[in-house]
Amino acid sequence: MTEIQRLQVRVFQDLEELSRVAAELITVLSKKSIVSRGRFVVALSGGSTPHRLYSLLGSPLYRDVIDWSRVYIFWTDERCVSKDHAESNYRLAHDAFLSRVPLPAQNIHRIRGEDEPGKAAEAYEDELRNFFSGPEAIVFDLIILGVGEDGHTASLFPGSSALDERMRPVVPVYFQEPKINRVTLTLPVLNHAAQILFLASGRPKAAAVHEIVEDGNPKQYPAGLVKPLQGSIMWMIDQEASSALARPFHTSVLNEQR
Repeated sequence: MTEIQRLQVRVFQDLEELSRVAAELITVLSKKSIVSRGRFVVALSGGSTPHRLYSLLGSPLYRDVIDWSRVYIFWTDERCVSKDHAESNYRLAHDAFLSRVPLPAQNIHRIRGEDEPGKAAEAYEDELRNFFSGPEAIVFDLIILGVGEDGHTASLFPGSSALDERMRPVVPVYFQEPKINRVTLTLPVLNHAAQILFLASGRPKAAAVHEIVEDGNPKQYPAGLVKPLQGSIMWMIDQEASSALARPFHTSVLNEQR
């Protein structure tokens, strides 16, 4: 099989500019998807970087231009905590914008972090398969991802057995205490998305961004294993996160054929 990966890297002055342009992109993608397929299906990530983006989506500027009745929200991963817990990815999105936009409750598909991880993963897999109508049809219009200093994305961490999963779309991730167990989408789902949007901000992310975007991912960071078979990847990063890059990626579009 020939894999065509379209990678675009854009560097912004700061997180505010990055978030504004990301919100504009999401608005455009939602309109295109709704016109062509009648709906816009997106998977959200947690973390500090997307918070400003989510806040913008919940503001009047974007709240009133997106057809929220046709938007369906899922999550890339979730910590195994209650939905009102401070560490909940659901709560982050809910407080920032889901509670502020006219999004029907039935369009929100959260991971039940309050359940046992294995049970929560099975339930979420069932929900995905029912929504997308088949085992081979889980294709998100957009998946928003971040990258950790260790190169992880979603809850796919370096050395995790979850990276080897090829059949199940969702798996539990167990940790030794005091770390919190998680539930995550797997690489096969991420790599079938129509559009991947990576957001990275801050100097601590610079080394991982360099390894993945510019150096070919020699350390095999999980974020660098996200390579959609048919979709596109856009990295939006701020100046600090781009500080280890040698080339000016501000407007570059790289086409790779393997």
